[in-house]
Amino acid sequence: MSSVRLGLPAQRRELRDRREDGHHLHHLVWRLGPGVRVCSSAVLGGGIGPRAWILNAQVPGGYPRLDPDRHLAEIAAAEGLTGPGAGLMTAADVAAYTTARDGGVTATVTAGLGVRGWAAAAPDGDRAPSFRPGTVNIVVTLPAALSDAALVNAVATATEAKVQALLDAGLDCSGTPTDAVCVAAPEPGPDGGEPFAGPRSTWGARIARAVHTAVLAGARPAA
Repeated sequence: MSSVRLGLPAQRRELRDRREDGHHLHHLVWRLGPGVRVCSSAVLGGGIGPRAWILNAQVPGGYPRLDPDRHLAEIAAAEGLTGPGAGLMTAADVAAYTTARDGGVTATVTAGLGVRGWAAAAPDGDRAPSFRPGTVNIVVTLPAALSDAALVNAVATATEAKVQALLDAGLDCSGTPTDAVCVAAPEPGPDGGEPFAGPRSTWGARIARAVHTAVLAGARPAA
């Protein structure tokens, strides 16, 4: 059986809530199950590798903790999530997430754009704090297995589509300083998976359109 289409359970996204220090907060959970790889810039479980779940957790503005990876692990444990996973944080309202689908690709976005700007605007001496919760988080799921190079390419494609959507929304920025992306796809079989995920490849084009639609919907209230 080909590894290209394994039917990743893209619809198994859950919106959950919790209480922390007097705050009513939300988080999104993807229970991916076995046989899924994720490529991400997530603060917990970033990089490329097998992942059983993805978590996108809302935290209060002015986030005080210095151990976001441990905090995410605590939330995951409370949800009963086991095995390796990828965890993201945001100060945006996670319950206001936006989503779009295109040809089997699903993009889910939480967009908070209160602190935004251009990626190359800061001088060398202007260093950001060691951690601030990301405010534009993108999670992409697709049913096609991707090679390592294509997974990295998919993250780049999603980022390009995000910037295009922000500009189309009338915002003068490329994002926020701590945006994050996760791309989840089935593990490749002997064929090695799809070799390309740039915006003019079949799957890359679908990723770009889905991300653009979801980011544009989330960014328009900030415009």
